[in-house]
Amino acid sequence: MQIQANQAGDKVSATVEAMAPGIDLAVLKLEDESFFDSHPALPRASTLPEIRESVIAYGYPKGGETLSVTKGIVSRIEFAAYSFSVAGLRIQIDAAVNPGNSGGPAVVGEKMIGLVFSHDGSAEKVSYIIPCEEIELFLHDIAGGHYEGKPAMYDYLQTLENPALRSFLKLDKSVEGMVVHTPDRTDADYPLKKWDFITRIGATPIDDQGMIKLGPNLSVRFQYLVQKIARDGKVPLTVVRAGKTLSIELPVSPSRPMVIGPLEGAYPAYFVYGPLVFSTASMEYVSGLGSSGGIRLLASMESPLIKRLTDKPAFKGEGLVVVSSPFFPHKLAKSYGNPASQVVKTINGIAIKNLHHLVEVLRDCKDEFIVIEFDGRGGETLVFARAELLAATDEILTDNGVRSQGSADTMAIWNAKAGE
Repeated sequence: MQIQANQAGDKVSATVEAMAPGIDLAVLKLEDESFFDSHPALPRASTLPEIRESVIAYGYPKGGETLSVTKGIVSRIEFAAYSFSVAGLRIQIDAAVNPGNSGGPAVVGEKMIGLVFSHDGSAEKVSYIIPCEEIELFLHDIAGGHYEGKPAMYDYLQTLENPALRSFLKLDKSVEGMVVHTPDRTDADYPLKKWDFITRIGATPIDDQGMIKLGPNLSVRFQYLVQKIARDGKVPLTVVRAGKTLSIELPVSPSRPMVIGPLEGAYPAYFVYGPLVFSTASMEYVSGLGSSGGIRLLASMESPLIKRLTDKPAFKGEGLVVVSSPFFPHKLAKSYGNPASQVVKTINGIAIKNLHHLVEVLRDCKDEFIVIEFDGRGGETLVFARAELLAATDEILTDNGVRSQGSADTMAIWNAKAGE
């Protein structure tokens, strides 16, 4: 990468040292750090700004080449989702922010309160800042040389605002907190149970909407404190269960194992076999189907991509394998419909566990035919002559300019001997 100061004619080479894709932060290291002799860092605020405080946003949005400066106020501070699996503290401002502002500082007085990272294109003057508090957490995390991520709870909760629900749980009017609707795990060792009532996180009380006080004029979701007080992968909670008050240590972690997980910035693994391209289903893949109405089609087909979207793996290493694109043009696919987004259920009667297992099954198969069945309603069963698939693969790769039959991991399996 290269960086360039405002009004400067030269550029300085830089490398990416660390990334946190879920919260849109990264650290760059400059090849020539003498740059900072004439460009000292902005001091970072140690506290959150006040609502209605004036804020200035800097950046390089569309409309010109030089530094842009826009002014607004701090509109809102909340603990909200940054991405599917990551939440954090977020500051909303009403200063004009557009593509190109991302990564620029937002300043109150003489101090940076955070970095601009997005705006709401469907609303006027709704833009968001990653506050310094989140930046400090990120820098502390990567100080050991590796980004672990933000610990979080994954249990489903509900508020206690309904009076019938409070009566059902036999809770006194003075008791406030959140009800556990679905614990993340159901094993006997998991400390949270269905209908548990969470009243405190650490020493901080939780109200009936799941909020905690950060100051006289600021309340945020109580999960905000997980990232602040978690120690050794656990966070202390006070719960009421069957009328008794208990203190528990809840396991928390930066990620939740999912059968359809996020790529987290990695390239998707893939494998080409004849005119078919197989890949592991990911959150990014499923999200990409929504813009074309694909989600509705998958739902009508009862596809596992919808039915199992938030499921944990049923066994260690489970992953859904999809045909990730339409057929490569070839006579072997004659008369078959488009198999894109279909989830592979079996190959020659063998239930497919994950992409690596699929490659093993295809590698070790000695049958005359390859029979591929898909999971869900609809979708054809594909039958190919195995020898023809093998013979056609190199030709298909060449015709379509594909440099490798698979990603490095799948090719290591394909080229290994059975049993290795």
